[in-house]
Amino acid sequence: MNDVMQHGGTVDANRGQLMARGAGIALVMLLFLGNALNYVDRQVLALLKPTLEAEFGWTDSDYAHLGSSFQIAAAGTLLFVGWFVDRLGVRVAYAVAVTVWSAAGMAHALAQTVQQFVAARIVLAAGESVSTPAGLKAAATYLPVGQRNFAIGLVNTAPNIGAILTPLIIPPFALAFGWKAAFVVTGALGFLWLAGWWWGTRNLRPIGNAPERARVPWRALLSDRRTWTVIGAKFCTDAVWWFVLFWMPDFFNRQFGLGQGALGWPIAIIFTLAALGALTSGGLYPILLGRGYSVNRARKTSMLFYALVVLAMPLSLQTGNPWLAAVLIGLGLFAHQGFSTNVFGMTADVIPATRVASVIALGAVAGNLSGTAIIEFAGWSLGNGLGYIPLFALCGSAYLVALGFIHLMLPRLELAAGQ
Repeated sequence: MNDVMQHGGTVDANRGQLMARGAGIALVMLLFLGNALNYVDRQVLALLKPTLEAEFGWTDSDYAHLGSSFQIAAAGTLLFVGWFVDRLGVRVAYAVAVTVWSAAGMAHALAQTVQQFVAARIVLAAGESVSTPAGLKAAATYLPVGQRNFAIGLVNTAPNIGAILTPLIIPPFALAFGWKAAFVVTGALGFLWLAGWWWGTRNLRPIGNAPERARVPWRALLSDRRTWTVIGAKFCTDAVWWFVLFWMPDFFNRQFGLGQGALGWPIAIIFTLAALGALTSGGLYPILLGRGYSVNRARKTSMLFYALVVLAMPLSLQTGNPWLAAVLIGLGLFAHQGFSTNVFGMTADVIPATRVASVIALGAVAGNLSGTAIIEFAGWSLGNGLGYIPLFALCGSAYLVALGFIHLMLPRLELAAGQ
């Protein structure tokens, strides 16, 4: 009888492990798809800029204001997103967010003035700001440390997949069916994702004793050097991502004379290299750990590698070939994604799981503010004849500055208690 009971217990344990593994795989895939949709919806406007500019008579400043309104709205929302995700839990918070941003994406099709586009961008930003904090909290709450870095790297690849496919599909789609249809179709994809999310996450269980919902200790959060380390790193580096995402279609149109129908391929090259950066960063850190590196040395060595690679990006201004320029800018985003994945991994490792969403949300606030600044600065620089030179110079130096700040704030990275 005891043997039978033990056998039954073993079967139940194995079944539980398989269910947990399946739930973990489903979680990572759904986070991947959600993050990809996030960037599809936000990139459509940049790709349709030539068409919308011609139809509505936008100036560079008008376009810059559309971008900065998105950034400011996201930054303002992110002040509350950490609390929202930590209190409601990932499953509910992410579902609400995708509903909001999908509806806002479709609403762009109704806009006729700059002000109406701004209103749609603000709501879109509010919904999309939940994605990264929710994804990081999900990884910290539901995945063991050994799987976490690869999962974060994979999910961090998703924006690039969205950014690769969107420029290849949306411009010809808009030429065939109109710009309004492009906004409606991309927004509607989020509602399809929602059904998969609600079904696929039903068996999730937290790892260890990490609660799915918790109160946010703001005083402890803001007095912690680890929090400010993440904030500073995101402030330094996220501006580069927003600059490339928002201004590269214009760069290739202005610098090389590429029309809307031809913009997709160089943009796809850039984000293909960015995806490779995210994927390799998910593997580099555990490889270094396996070679005997400490957590501190492995993480910072990975960051240094990517900070050096990004120095290739400003060289794109020296070439008259759009394909070579795309490769050089792509190496910059390769480096950005590699560095960014390591910042996310560092956050999940050194910050207690109950605070991860709040800390990464504060980091995203800083990143959106620096993104706002560089988007507006780009509009000013282009309007005053300085071109793209100062912008690429800022991009090239951002990651070495960020790594220096991280090392100054946290000379030794250590796993948070309970990791």
